[in-house]
Amino acid sequence: MSDIPRRSLSRTAKLVGLPLGHAGRAAVGLGRRVGGAPAEAIAAELQARTAEQLFAVLGELKGGAMKFGQALSVMEAAMPEELAGPYRATLTKLQDAAPPMPGARVHAILADQLGPRWRTSKFQSFEDEPVAAASIGQVHRAVWRDGRPVAVKIQYPGAGEALLSDINQLSRVARLAGAWIPGIAMGPILDEVKERMSEELDYDLEASHQRAFARAFRDDEEAFVPDVLAHSSQVIVSEWVEGRPLSQVIADGTPAERDQAASLYLEFLLRGPNRARLLHADPHPGNFRITPDGRLGVLDFGAVNRLPTGMPDSLGELITHTLAGDEAALGAVLRRAGFIRPGVEVSDTALLHYLQTFVEPLEHESFTFSRSWLRSVSATIQDPRREEFLVGLRFNLPPEYLLIHRVWLGCIGVLCQVGGTVPMREMVLAHVPGVDEEALPPPR
Repeated sequence: MSDIPRRSLSRTAKLVGLPLGHAGRAAVGLGRRVGGAPAEAIAAELQARTAEQLFAVLGELKGGAMKFGQALSVMEAAMPEELAGPYRATLTKLQDAAPPMPGARVHAILADQLGPRWRTSKFQSFEDEPVAAASIGQVHRAVWRDGRPVAVKIQYPGAGEALLSDINQLSRVARLAGAWIPGIAMGPILDEVKERMSEELDYDLEASHQRAFARAFRDDEEAFVPDVLAHSSQVIVSEWVEGRPLSQVIADGTPAERDQAASLYLEFLLRGPNRARLLHADPHPGNFRITPDGRLGVLDFGAVNRLPTGMPDSLGELITHTLAGDEAALGAVLRRAGFIRPGVEVSDTALLHYLQTFVEPLEHESFTFSRSWLRSVSATIQDPRREEFLVGLRFNLPPEYLLIHRVWLGCIGVLCQVGGTVPMREMVLAHVPGVDEEALPPPR
């Protein structure tokens, strides 16, 4: 692969090929079943091959398609085990890896971005084999001219066209879906998505965000943000972050390692808006490391939500009223903030019952996140026979809360993969504004 497939028709054909490929394999499996092959063996083989194709296609397309795959990998903890199991390893691979660009293509980009003598003028050494490849860029390890180990992040050629193509395809489907869901205004949300995706292509902007985080967390005891040493429109050179990937802790961490990783991860995401006036908005595990000195190393600042005044007070108000069971006050905040649009009929009692589904971690001094807990929450709100499902259809997502919502869902998904025990209530009360602690019931 040299460039990302750009043309909408080409990319759409590959995406459409995913379900078609699965259907074809299912037909072959049916034929083998008729021929006497065991059903369990056929099902396992079908799932393994479908997972392999999912990784290959989403990884090759990169752009928005791979971001979709990464989102799936973050939220696989909410899927039923019989569905998630065969795909877990493959989807998790999308957090850290994808088919890389050839070395010649990498060299050409660096010569264009850093100058024709980039290898000798900028670096003491440069490794041609990438150490990570993600949705719009890949990372190489190198040694900077002053002897510091660095990460060199290089944007894929065609990433912009690919991203816009994927977002346009998503928009067509989402706008149609929005017409079926009375509570959601899809237009403003899609506009916000497009704006944020375009920002992720701007490596100069990403470098400025990373520097802001690095200043805010410099010499911090719990988080390490690497400094940016050089950048251009398609390349970012920053300090190397040594450490154990969060995905490894998810795979085989001890209980103590899981508790430490979960607490560091949650604390960083909650502290960012207060310390840097920025929210790190790409919470998948590939962006985090546990450093040798026990801190959380943070990578990738392409998706960032600028919050000049910090997190909105309304979030703390929603937490307060839900935990306190004050349905009238809760309904008033939801309508004032735009979560319930004018003219949408839903009772305050139903709204309270719906949100109470999500606040269990805040009802305790500490809480152990798990896949089973997240699956139970997911099953409750996605069951069409339950009131929570109907209430969920009436919720709107104001554009200014889009990335906050994305980070919160992603964070919970990752915490359930890590499986650690964290003082969730204490952390949220310390960092989320607008919470009235005197109105809260005591923890269980």
